[in-house]
Amino acid sequence: LKSQLHHYQEMLESKFSRILGENQKMKQLREHISMAARTDRTTVLIRGESGTGKELVARQIHFQSARADKPFIDVNAAAVSSTLLESELFGHEKGAFTDAQKQKKGLFELANGGTLFLDEIGDLDPSLQVKLLRVLQERKFRRVGGTTDIHVDVRIISATNADLEKAIEDGRLRQD
Repeated sequence: LKSQLHHYQEMLESKFSRILGENQKMKQLREHISMAARTDRTTVLIRGESGTGKELVARQIHFQSARADKPFIDVNAAAVSSTLLESELFGHEKGAFTDAQKQKKGLFELANGGTLFLDEIGDLDPSLQVKLLRVLQERKFRRVGGTTDIHVDVRIISATNADLEKAIEDGRLRQD
């Protein structure tokens, strides 16, 4: 019940928070949010400098979409080590590694039907990029240590302040 209450409180806060400003750029931003919200299976990339409200935009897209009554889960890809992030995103099976004493659902499973917001996607480890690509293309994945595919219906919104073109050029980010 606490989890549901938290979810609905977040939903109300996000629905009523407004992206302020009446200049042409802000009007265009609101139009883009509205367009993205209507196409709820489309993967979205939000780019901008730190502190410009990328997460606010992601929340607005989610809460204006048909997925608004489903979970919005956010994770900062830069704040978690790649090993831990893999387990966080995809979950793990009991015994998959030393401390895996029970099965754990990952964020993709927890966000099923809703939206998973991946912040600082430009810092994602290349080995995780391959696994993320599979989820984007096929809508399925395996938990760490798992042998069966798990199918999900998750909208992925990601954000970065990184120069992605340079990261691709340097080999830190897959072009696909």
